Amino acid sequence: MKILIVGSGGREHAIAWKIAENDYVEKIYVAPGNGGTQVEEKCENINITDINELVAFAEDNCIDLTIVGPEVPLVDGIVDTFKEKNLKIFGPSKYAAQLEGSKVFAKEFAEKYGIKSAKYKEFTDRKKAIQYIQRSNFPLVIKADGLAAGKGVIICENEEEAIEAVNTLMVLDVFHGAGLKIIIEEFLEGVEASILSITDGKTIIPFISSKDHKQIFDNDKGPNTGGMGVIAPNFYCSDEILKEFEENLMNPTLKGIKEEKMDFVGTIFFGLMITKKGVYLLEYNVRMGDPETQAVLSLMESDYLDLMIKAVEGRLNECSVKWKEKHACCVNGVSEGYPGNYKKGHEINGIEKSKSKVFICGAELQEGKLKTTGGRVLSVVALGDNLEEARANAYEDLSNINFEGMHYRKDIGIKKEF
Repeated sequence: MKILIVGSGGREHAIAWKIAENDYVEKIYVAPGNGGTQVEEKCENINITDINELVAFAEDNCIDLTIVGPEVPLVDGIVDTFKEKNLKIFGPSKYAAQLEGSKVFAKEFAEKYGIKSAKYKEFTDRKKAIQYIQRSNFPLVIKADGLAAGKGVIICENEEEAIEAVNTLMVLDVFHGAGLKIIIEEFLEGVEASILSITDGKTIIPFISSKDHKQIFDNDKGPNTGGMGVIAPNFYCSDEILKEFEENLMNPTLKGIKEEKMDFVGTIFFGLMITKKGVYLLEYNVRMGDPETQAVLSLMESDYLDLMIKAVEGRLNECSVKWKEKHACCVNGVSEGYPGNYKKGHEINGIEKSKSKVFICGAELQEGKLKTTGGRVLSVVALGDNLEEARANAYEDLSNINFEGMHYRKDIGIKKEF
């Protein structure tokens, strides 16, 4: 089989690594890929990002399945374009991708199908948004409606911060149109969980739970990032919590997908908030999370490619997923200045000393040397018989890796009470 993976991050490196385990896979093309996929078994990077050029490549090279990693091409309709050419592709249609592409669309969907989420108001008028803020209690959460690379959520502790957030999104337009429409949402107190899942539009199979750590500094301080590290399974996701999730969030979501006649074959990522009042939906993503993918796929015993093929064929009801009896800890090394401005081109040393798998997120091979090209540079994923062992292994391996200005959180996987 020949596989095409669209994307260039740590998620795509992890997907390529995982499906390379399948004996039937002959070749994996990654578009455009990175320095990690360039040297991964069976992989070849191709410098293509345009959807029509990807279609042509898939046709010319007899690609058996295309897997879409990031959200932008899904929201832009890559799946619809591939299907028009009768090419097999794993991902939701442009219409279904609005569950991630528009916060307002997702909130209205949740309301319609009785899925518990935070109370909210939407705004396209800055003055009305500020008037609402001045009548509100704090903290508040302000979100860009559109895609913002995981950084469009701002928690505001007071009126001054909230007005600054509105101006940042609606006046300064830092997310290039994504924040011209915003939602202002009640703040939910609790702990977060990520549950990735796979669907063929008729069945949803949830994967093992995980917990992302979004903020740049220890103790959840500083601005949001795309993710600084992950543990799996999530210690807050008891059997009781998972049952509540399936009954009150997952099953109504599947009902909505069916009733709205969404063409949804792909990944649904449920971002959850576990509170003392129950489990709430924070957001949907319509692709594998990053860095959740790195941790979750490291624990998956089942053949991930076979699961995706069964989903494309509408036969997911025949499947179950097996997991290793292990814990995973993933810690990201990021560039100095991230999630703001950062310098590129720093040489990365010490990866060969790591006993754990290192996935490349933002680095390229230049003249035989791996050099930084992104904010999130790499993910070290360590396994252990328990979380403490996994954490110790991850941090030991990370201590051997270095590049100029490298930063990472020291508290990934430390449990906090709520």
